[in-house]
Amino acid sequence: MNTIATATATSTAAPAVFFEKWGDMATWSEWNQDTEWVRLDGPFVQGATGTLKPKGGPKVPFIVEKLTDTEFVDVSKLIGGRLTFAHKVTTGERTTVSVTVSIDGPLRWFWTKIMGADLAKSAQPDLNALVAAAEAVRA
Repeated sequence: MNTIATATATSTAAPAVFFEKWGDMATWSEWNQDTEWVRLDGPFVQGATGTLKPKGGPKVPFIVEKLTDTEFVDVSKLIGGRLTFAHKVTTGERTTVSVTVSIDGPLRWFWTKIMGADLAKSAQPDLNALVAAAEAVRA
């Protein structure tokens, strides 16, 4: 598995607010610069499926592979690859939110070449925008 990007941010918003934002996939394009739209085929639960349309790219099916009270992992199915976004929240004095983007599969080298640099470049700005959106919920 190749790690393409990691990003971390802290926030005053509660962890539950981040899960609300992740679960409201119709609004992802508001804080994710690479996303045109996302549709979830049902409720935001582990095992749920959906479709994501990246800006300038084809529609991609995905699955909510893991969903706990501290972690949300979604996996997009690519030809010869799997693109994984692992989101985590931890609490302390502030909420820490992180995302790790990785790819595996026999064509991971191809997908890394095609979209790796853009994903690496957008990971931190997208996470920062998510934090801003989460903190605005509390205002």
